Amino acid sequence: MFSEFDSQMMLRAIELAKRGVYTTAPNPNVGCVITLGEEIIGEGFHFRAGEPHAEVHALRAAGDRVKGATAYVTLEPCSHYGRTPPCADALVAAGVSRVVCAMVDPNPQVAGRGIQRLRDAGIHVDVGLFQADAEALNPGFIKMMKSGLPYVQLKLASSLDGRTALSNGESKWITGSEARADVQAFRAKAGAVLSTSQTVIDDNPSLNVRWEQLPQTVQAEYAQADLRQPVRVILDTHGKVSSDAHLFSLEGSIVLLTAAPDQVACHDGVEVVAIEQGNNGLNLDAAMRALAARGINHIWVEAGATLAGSLLSAGLVDELIVYQAPKLMGTDSRALVNLSGITSMDEVPAYRLTDVARIGNDVRLRMQKP
Repeated sequence: MFSEFDSQMMLRAIELAKRGVYTTAPNPNVGCVITLGEEIIGEGFHFRAGEPHAEVHALRAAGDRVKGATAYVTLEPCSHYGRTPPCADALVAAGVSRVVCAMVDPNPQVAGRGIQRLRDAGIHVDVGLFQADAEALNPGFIKMMKSGLPYVQLKLASSLDGRTALSNGESKWITGSEARADVQAFRAKAGAVLSTSQTVIDDNPSLNVRWEQLPQTVQAEYAQADLRQPVRVILDTHGKVSSDAHLFSLEGSIVLLTAAPDQVACHDGVEVVAIEQGNNGLNLDAAMRALAARGINHIWVEAGATLAGSLLSAGLVDELIVYQAPKLMGTDSRALVNLSGITSMDEVPAYRLTDVARIGNDVRLRMQKP
């Protein structure tokens, strides 16, 4: 069904889609290549929610040469009116003769309707070229559409013996500057950075993206003004966060989830959301669904061992990202996660190792839920 040229063009579309990973949230990353014969006549990618989609950028670049052309798109062209018109209609109007989609859109508002609209107009449509690669572009978008829950990445940093802080709480710095820059890049890709009131009280963190700490590769490709700040989410069960916490003085949206909204210190720009309590703290499933309802489909978690253990026990962690430093901190230091009550290996949370990388003098392990 697919030629070598088809494969080359879809891989190019996937590379284009990656250019939006720091800017498109909560919209999916999408790339498009338009060819006439074996010549590329137009390219485009989705840059920001509310702005033209990848297909529109590619069509504009192709100009009046698009009639009879082939469009390679990493995601099924949309068929509904959102903040922009349907891309399927734009491709029909332009007169393309063939569309190759890497995957069907999981959005129930689309879900094959865009493909059918193209076929109804007499356009030949092929689907499934490099589908796994296209899915990897948008884990948050896909999970939200399929389950109503956001994609959750849990970041942890430890010594070789699995410790995160000395017994007195000191932890700066277990990992090196390169690993911390890598964390900034992950934050910048996420729709939200989530932590707890205890972390805010103990560390007084910013939980934002700091341009000067981003890897140089990111700084070289994006203007500082183009990178958005992720929403900062604080789980504050009992309303303990002080009004003078550093994060309240910084630009960007904050959502505070609490079981005691009357106890929370109010701040301009902070949304306070009441969440019911669970067995140990807030009901985490309800918290995740509340964030999903606000359009947040990708969450980066930085917190202590208690929340890490609770999220793992609840089965809410889609991906573990662990930075491990070549240091030994001893048995009286603090553990990586707090997990208790496990009496069988069948109950042990297990993940699939997907990537191992050296980051400076540290190692980064990436693991996904099987």
